[in-house]
Amino acid sequence: MSLIRNVGTIGGLTAISRVFGFARDMLLARVLGAGLAADAFQLAFTLPNTFRRLFAEGAFSVAFVPMYSRALHGEGGEEEANRFAGDVLSVFVWVLLAFSALAMVFMPGIVWALASDYANVAGKFELSVLLSRITFPYLFFISLVAMLSGLLNARSRFGPGALAPVLLNLFLITGILTGDYLRGDSGDDTVVATALAVAVAISGIGQFLYLWWETRRAQVRLHIRMPRLTPEVKRLGLLILPATFGAGIYQISQFVDTFFATSLPQGSLTLLKLADRLNQMPLGIVGIALGTAILPMLARHIHTGEAAEAQRLQSSAFEIGTLLTLPAAAALAVCAPAFCTAFFVGGKFTPADGAIMAQIVVALVAGLPAYVIVKILNPGFFAREDTRTPVWTALVSLLFNIALNLWVVRQYGIVGLAAATACSATLNCLLLYAMLHRRGWFRFTLPLAGRVARQLMATAAMAAVLWWMMPHLAAYYGGTWLERIWSLAALVLVGLAVFAAGAFATGAVDKSVLAQLRRRRQPRTRADDEILEVE
Repeated sequence: MSLIRNVGTIGGLTAISRVFGFARDMLLARVLGAGLAADAFQLAFTLPNTFRRLFAEGAFSVAFVPMYSRALHGEGGEEEANRFAGDVLSVFVWVLLAFSALAMVFMPGIVWALASDYANVAGKFELSVLLSRITFPYLFFISLVAMLSGLLNARSRFGPGALAPVLLNLFLITGILTGDYLRGDSGDDTVVATALAVAVAISGIGQFLYLWWETRRAQVRLHIRMPRLTPEVKRLGLLILPATFGAGIYQISQFVDTFFATSLPQGSLTLLKLADRLNQMPLGIVGIALGTAILPMLARHIHTGEAAEAQRLQSSAFEIGTLLTLPAAAALAVCAPAFCTAFFVGGKFTPADGAIMAQIVVALVAGLPAYVIVKILNPGFFAREDTRTPVWTALVSLLFNIALNLWVVRQYGIVGLAAATACSATLNCLLLYAMLHRRGWFRFTLPLAGRVARQLMATAAMAAVLWWMMPHLAAYYGGTWLERIWSLAALVLVGLAVFAAGAFATGAVDKSVLAQLRRRRQPRTRADDEILEVE
């Protein structure tokens, strides 16, 4: 399967999800603003969503997908793969149920550990506990979604897993509109926050049913039976444990950021989460798409001893990642005030909130290239069933993040916290590459370095033009909806045009990659296989 085609499928569907996510957050900002109820909901959504990332993008997937892929393409074929998946599912369900039940029982303690300062605001702590208990069942269903997505990814069916988050955003948009309708003229924000929490839980069920239907369509037959610790399940558990610790370190880092954010003035957590929406747009479309697409392909090359193909695959992913991420990061940094004002300011979300949010965005996107490259480098370990090395790099980054937060949050507040997150991500990226290079698993070659340098030149030209345009359009970012649309469209279109011109002028774009992007679906040739194709 083609790397570009798979990335295009995942990235395109993820982009649709991010658009709906944007609509969700725009509504949320206007309906709830950055106040007590908004902070309580953001905390309640952070808890299951953080564990979702642990399971969906972390320990379980990176350990399960290579093992399932090897079973699927081994001598046992479909029968062996389905048996292995069924055994895993039968154990996984009970682990998830037990964990979810315990978390809901001890939710007051969990919320206090993360946001003890909420107890100083009347009703805020109690509302956070209530909303967290309502949202937490989402973790059970979305973790099963992660497993089903892994099954389909191993079969090069990336669409369903990438499309499922669209359902989450549709449910949340419905929850915001329903909550706003139910509160009427009372102005009670807790009604909206509660409706949103219920929508989160229901969306987990919806995504699970959709993925289950897709696995049936793919002729995958799974059966839940009495849990058995087969040798394969035990091996999976041994791989998951260090990976859980490694991914858990990253999630602890997220919890650390949440802890510091909740200790800052009211609304800080909401502003951080909304700013991260802009940062997550390119990260989700590019980074997660590339990481998801190359893991099963890389595992296939490594298991068949094709080291050169594995190097070529990761180099191509690296080049595509920087080609799309560097201009996105620069544009977000330069145009942050325009985006925050045009998209979010209105209703209960004030211009002052938008100004602070813009500063947070600038700090976050400083680490955007590193976030994406980490998604590309990690599969180099996971495909070799090495889940331990990322643990140590993540641990060093976590300790660095905590130390940095203790210094910068007191002086620079929520903006300092965002900058510390970017710095720790960059450190993690450098450590991962150093380990891959040292073991001879991936090397940053001179041709790749030259291509990235040309991309940086094109990005700098684009950033300069956008910097010049920003003050000339400042009066329109907060104007009527039509003024907001055309002013942002002008920035985006001019930025794209300048970057494209600079990329072609400097040779930043590999013509073989462009040929693959333009190629229509047609019977493959050997020439295709020489351009980012994997047998």
